[in-house]
Amino acid sequence: MMLDALHDSAAALLNFEMMSRYGWRLVDGIWITTQVVTLSVTLGFLIAFLVCRARMSRNRMLSGAAISYITFFRGTPLLCQLYLVYYGAGEIRPLLTNLGVWWLFREAFVCCVFAFSLNTAAYQAEIMRGALSSVPKGQVEAAAALGLSQFRISRHVIWPQAFIVALRPFGNELIAMIKSSALAAIVTLLDLMGETRFIFARTFDFLIYVYTAIIYLVIVEIIRRVWGLIERSCSRHLIVAAGETQSRGQDEGRISRTGRHGLSHGGAPQGQRA
Repeated sequence: MMLDALHDSAAALLNFEMMSRYGWRLVDGIWITTQVVTLSVTLGFLIAFLVCRARMSRNRMLSGAAISYITFFRGTPLLCQLYLVYYGAGEIRPLLTNLGVWWLFREAFVCCVFAFSLNTAAYQAEIMRGALSSVPKGQVEAAAALGLSQFRISRHVIWPQAFIVALRPFGNELIAMIKSSALAAIVTLLDLMGETRFIFARTFDFLIYVYTAIIYLVIVEIIRRVWGLIERSCSRHLIVAAGETQSRGQDEGRISRTGRHGLSHGGAPQGQRA
């Protein structure tokens, strides 16, 4: 009886017939989602670098343009931006045709990558700017006083420290993009969520959304743990330095206490003549 009850419960939670028939579509969806997120985050990083440099520029026009870009893409919903790219491309089809790029924008995949790249670039630019601003100016001035070129200062002084500061926010942005990529299903792209909608339209089994949620959860958890390992590996020297500082502070505290308790009222060590 107990085995029968367990079998019935498993059958209710795991639709083996549905998964055997449509499971391969979820695998294809995961591959499309991986491609969209990887391309979007990579292209977004390249755009973010340019936007960050413009944002930190002393040129008011460049700085103002970068601020406007960041404000727009951080202040408007990603779904709205995706609609502007996907449906807006059709509105200016003659122009895109004359430029010879309509064959790109007629594809939902390209529109999603384009919209997601512009969106994540705005967030990555601010992460980058904050990390670069956190590097003490005294270190830059000291490196310049030693005669290092601007390139060497950036490579050996600024960027290594900024990278450690920005590592965790970049990881959070990557996870946010993975979850936001589900919006691609709305513009007919058969990513993981798009395939899920397709399967549900054929089976009307709501469990497929539960399976998809679990898949997203597993992907995010794997990335979170891998990113944690990368962060600990890159900041190992800081952890060691913090441990040595704490150990040195404890040693100094013991010496201080020993000195206070080891002196007599006369100022000489106890057990010795003053």
